[in-house]
Amino acid sequence: MIVNKLKGLMFLGVSCLLLWSCGKDNYDAPSSTISGFVTYQGKPLQLKGTDQAIQLQLYQMGYELNDHIPVYVNQNGEFNVKTFDGNYKLITRDNNGPWENSQDTLDITLNGSQADLKLEVTPYFWVNSSEITLEGDNVLKATLEAEKIIAEAEVDYIMVLVNNTQFVDNQTNVFRKDIQGEELSLEFKEQLGDLADKHPSLFARVGILAKGSDQAIYSEVVKLK
Repeated sequence: MIVNKLKGLMFLGVSCLLLWSCGKDNYDAPSSTISGFVTYQGKPLQLKGTDQAIQLQLYQMGYELNDHIPVYVNQNGEFNVKTFDGNYKLITRDNNGPWENSQDTLDITLNGSQADLKLEVTPYFWVNSSEITLEGDNVLKATLEAEKIIAEAEVDYIMVLVNNTQFVDNQTNVFRKDIQGEELSLEFKEQLGDLADKHPSLFARVGILAKGSDQAIYSEVVKLK
């Protein structure tokens, strides 16, 4: 008798679970898109785009249990997320990113898709110009001119990075050279040995890490070969 009752309860539980799953699947998927860039003075930042390293937080207003939706930023400073229409706040995550930690906020009213939005931040440093080339007998040359945006910022180190795909950062690379010092101008030259012969394609960029920051700001990725 007890066994029969237990079987009945198990059947009821499974039936309820199946009904709940079916009901859940009947909800419409989000059809609106929020997309744009993390910018400084309207210009997109060059960032680390791998390993979901830089994340923004999207909050929908008007809900008691208001947990955030994570929004990941790619190496060109671009973000993109699908969600439902409503009123939102897009906020930088605490202590995440090569910019002043002030939880910069963008208010969004979503009724259909919103594109080309700009979330303005104040980076510790800004890359004004850079040039990276592969010359002669596999000699890598790099120059950099950058400026300090936040007066108190200090350079931890500058990175010269090469990878065999267009994704290049402090973790994703086949060559990395760290250069210590406070200088925001760089003239770099180094022989890559047989590295260039091993890979049919090579891409490069330069990064600047501020002391106390979890992420670097980068130059644009260039194709070497």
